[in-house]
Amino acid sequence: MRTRPLKVALLGCGVVGSEVARIMTTHADDLTARIGAPVELAGVAVRRPSKVREGIDPALVTTDATALLKRGDIDVAIEVIGGIEPARTLITTAFENGISVVSANKALLAQDGAALHAAAETHGLDLYYEAAVAGAIPLVRPMRESLAGDKINRVMGIVNGTTNFILDKMDSTGAGYQEALDEATALGYAEADPTADVEGYDAAAKAAILAGIAFHTRVRLDDVYREGMTEVSAADFASAKRMGCTIKLLAILERAADGESVTARVHPAMIPLTHPLASVREAYNAVFVEAEAAGRLMFYGPGAGGAPTASAVLGDLVAVCPNKLAEATGPGDSAYTQLPVSPMGDVVTRYHISLDVADKPGVLAQVATTFAEHGVSIDTVRQQGKDGEASLVVVTHRAPDAALSGTVEALRKLDTVRGVASIMRVEGE
Repeated sequence: MRTRPLKVALLGCGVVGSEVARIMTTHADDLTARIGAPVELAGVAVRRPSKVREGIDPALVTTDATALLKRGDIDVAIEVIGGIEPARTLITTAFENGISVVSANKALLAQDGAALHAAAETHGLDLYYEAAVAGAIPLVRPMRESLAGDKINRVMGIVNGTTNFILDKMDSTGAGYQEALDEATALGYAEADPTADVEGYDAAAKAAILAGIAFHTRVRLDDVYREGMTEVSAADFASAKRMGCTIKLLAILERAADGESVTARVHPAMIPLTHPLASVREAYNAVFVEAEAAGRLMFYGPGAGGAPTASAVLGDLVAVCPNKLAEATGPGDSAYTQLPVSPMGDVVTRYHISLDVADKPGVLAQVATTFAEHGVSIDTVRQQGKDGEASLVVVTHRAPDAALSGTVEALRKLDTVRGVASIMRVEGE
């Protein structure tokens, strides 16, 4: 066993970074045995050096991350700063100085993953990022390595714990969106500004990363269709229950039937209660992977939090360090297919549409004709009326999203339709 320690620079020491430092210290002997050499925390780059960080030697703390990376003895950098800058510049600096990188930065990888992978390859170094998607759940490495000999056709999952907590509370207690959000905030599941979570930006970044791995192609954040969940209401959950469904914010990645393109999307959807994802509760994540040979696989566990995310970071560290010792690298970027990402309009899906209509003869016929004119077949219809007003709930068969969207726009123009109360896609069947 090598006696000279592998030296690690920790970039960022917030909730995740502090847990990484703690585990590196308390599990030092185990890490040494697994890696084949001691691992030493050689420096911690932070913005506020005066903050007390329990268990971390103040002599290791610095505000000059660049100098830490350039000092010449660092083997691996762990980046848990988040955001685009200065993380991007620091990761690039690490590569330029012969340092492999472990990152938890989903936003940066979704935006600039191709360039970062290219830089790592140029310098013969590793870029690992298990912690960037679904927290502690082993997902990136199984897809990138264990399923490397298979063909993944579809990935569907819950990849944001905050939104799943909110939707679960709305489903189980009948709470409205704001009430459930307030509870999530009070319990620490939601940030003071929850926009990134509830509007689907966080899930979209993870979707871009997973799509690139699953389909061996370039998928950027801008390629992912995104809808938030702020308009989901208690009435939507009532409708879902009548259909034997619940509502989840899903990331859905699909290879086209002809294999010539892929799609990536994030949006709320109704899923049957019989689907495994329907039973995912609280702030947990779960991802369903459908592969040609392996069949259906489900990955489940805590998708966020300091300790779970640190677990994924340390898992990457244990994978990267032996590569440094052997002067080798693990699996890198794989984008050989160069498949185009199709727009949302090409996606074939189902809709649940709730309409406020006039309660008079001929309304149903007029609505049905509108669907037929746009080439959309109706699966079921439910109508309730009272005092001249009525609600009409239509569930469609599968059709291109563009046709369904066109149908909704045409329905809005009918004089018998007073309004479109809600629109929800139906998945998982």
